[in-house]
This record gives sequence, C-alpha cells and structure tokens, in this order.
Amino acid sequence: MVYEMPEVSEVAVVGRPDPTWGERPVAVVVLRAGASLDYPALEAHCRTRLARFKMPKELHVVDALPRNPSGKVLKRVLRDRFRTET
Repeated sequence: MVYEMPEVSEVAVVGRPDPTWGERPVAVVVLRAGASLDYPALEAHCRTRLARFKMPKELHVVDALPRNPSGKVLKRVLRDRFRTET
C-alpha cells in the first residue's frame, strides 16, 4: 500500500522490537527524485488501506535499499539497522 504513493520509488516494511506489542512495523522508503514525504502523509494514506495494527509506526527515508547480488532486498540488514534507532 505504501508503494502506491506517488512520492515512493521503493519501500520495505520490517518489524522493530516493541516492549508492549512484540514488534511494530517500520517503513523504509526510497523517494522519487524531487519528492518528499513525512509521517503524517504516510499515516493518512495507510489509514484507509490497512488495518491499524499493520500501519507503519515509523518512517525512515533512505537513499537505497540494501540488496543481494540477485537484487533481493535484504530485510535482515534493515531490521538490524533500525533495531535500536529512534
């Protein structure tokens, strides 16, 4: 659903440890050239398309998603990167 936003070029959603819920979804986004995106816009977009517990609770904008040699997104790298960041 996040990938449907016109500002988004690529997206990966990973879980981040949460003391109350176990994990919470975190959206890691690569933006299209010249685009900008903030969390309130992401939240408004997702609110009509996703169940509340599936909505990303954080937004992180990156230059590129980490990939293996065959092009698959390395979600474990993203989980490790955002495990303790705020």
